[in-house]
Amino acid sequence: MSSLTVSETPASPPAPQTSLFVNGWFPRHRALCFLVGALGGFLLSYLWSASLADETIGFNSADAMLGHSASTAPIGSIASGIVFAFVSGLAGSFTACNVAVFGAVGPLVGRAEGRRTKFLQTLRPVGWLTVGMVPVSALYGAIVGVVGTRMPQYSNASGHGITPRTAQSMIAFGVVGAVMIVMGLAALGVVRDPLARVSRRFPNAPLILMGVLIGGFLIGRPYPLFHKMFQHAANTHNPLYGAVAFTLQSIGNIIVMATLFLLLSYGLGGRVQRYLAANPTRASVLTATTFLIAGFFTVLYWDVRVLHRLNYLWFPTPPWT
Repeated sequence: MSSLTVSETPASPPAPQTSLFVNGWFPRHRALCFLVGALGGFLLSYLWSASLADETIGFNSADAMLGHSASTAPIGSIASGIVFAFVSGLAGSFTACNVAVFGAVGPLVGRAEGRRTKFLQTLRPVGWLTVGMVPVSALYGAIVGVVGTRMPQYSNASGHGITPRTAQSMIAFGVVGAVMIVMGLAALGVVRDPLARVSRRFPNAPLILMGVLIGGFLIGRPYPLFHKMFQHAANTHNPLYGAVAFTLQSIGNIIVMATLFLLLSYGLGGRVQRYLAANPTRASVLTATTFLIAGFFTVLYWDVRVLHRLNYLWFPTPPWT
């Protein structure tokens, strides 16, 4: 909560709002906001347990929905592969990939009053996220269906400890994390808003960009159940199946996030909306810290921690990893 109270009064008259996430009311203590976001991302990357998220939560959820072992039972057909794709997307909603989703939708909690307005205001950003997410997921799935087993993500061949699969994951999530950090800095007024120009013509461009990033998770995602689906799609050499399966995987992810977002909006939205309306600077602080936490977590967890595991550099790890 300290990040929400570091600035009760704007330091100067507000600048013009340039995009959905940059309202022009920049906080006085920008360095403190940045420190809170960076430290939050670091602590989350240190504490995160992949075995808890992927296996205890993900595998058990998928097993319960499918009625058999998701990790060991083979995918017998394209029809069963489509079901597996959607179920594994739902089950994988709480993996490390999806922390960035909260960075995209978290700042929107509590921006509307009234039940009907609040419901529509909740669904609208999720809809625009989907507009950006689906084309990326479908295109990548189609590419997997065409290229098949020659995809880098299919390979575990080691070169200096870094496999093509690992390298692709590091690059994909490194880009996602960097974009989130830049958006956090823009919300603080530290850097110029990179979406200012396009937002003048397309106000929902920031949400579409976040949807593109969510779709991009599949380009680097090493989650075991997703990799199993990826291998099946590559082996079938069917681009239509790849497009449908990868799209359903992403939709499965976003359904759980949208449900949580809806619950937060209805459960806390009124109080949060009144708190933010009392001083618009607080919205900037909330937006910036959310993006920074998600961005630093993504970079540290998927790049720095992986390099530590491969003995390229040091990063602190908890005893339960």
